[in-house]
Amino acid sequence: MITVLATHNRGKLRELKQLLAGTSLILKLPSECGFRPPKVRETGDTFEANALIKAKAFAAASGLAALADDSGLEVEALGGAPGVCSARFSGRNATDRTNCRKLLSAMHGVRRRSALFRCVLALAKPSGKTIVAEGALKGVITLEPRGRNGFGYDPVFRVPSLARTLGELPLWRKQKLSHRARAARRLKQLLEKRSF
Repeated sequence: MITVLATHNRGKLRELKQLLAGTSLILKLPSECGFRPPKVRETGDTFEANALIKAKAFAAASGLAALADDSGLEVEALGGAPGVCSARFSGRNATDRTNCRKLLSAMHGVRRRSALFRCVLALAKPSGKTIVAEGALKGVITLEPRGRNGFGYDPVFRVPSLARTLGELPLWRKQKLSHRARAARRLKQLLEKRSF
């Protein structure tokens, strides 16, 4: 089934193609499907709401099934922030570096540093039918960045069982345990159990 991915990011396409190999989904970018992607405002207050907004909008605009993901970091001591604002935590022109810096500043002197990376994948058809899968990874916010791999908050998110940050892990290892990998495994299970 041709499925448009609700992003322009070729890296995300490559990663999700690997994670969803063996399913009926044939993932393609909007440009590969010959349609102009809609401008979507992520107005939801949860990852699931935003993933569904994107998936439904792309399915309606393309006439194809659409897959969207919404993900981010939830820090217990910050009441779940940055949450759905993870990508723009440090403002409108946020970068990975400024977001990490703001997070570490907000966590200065905080002893309880537990956090959760969360990802929601939403698959939608033009008919309105949807499937939603979620994955999460528990971790701890470090005192300073460690590692140069990955992106986003990876250098400040330590996986306790490995005693390393995601930024210190090789990509293949991160892809086996990440929140996105867990959401993809759950989506595969749901696709095997029901017709879509």
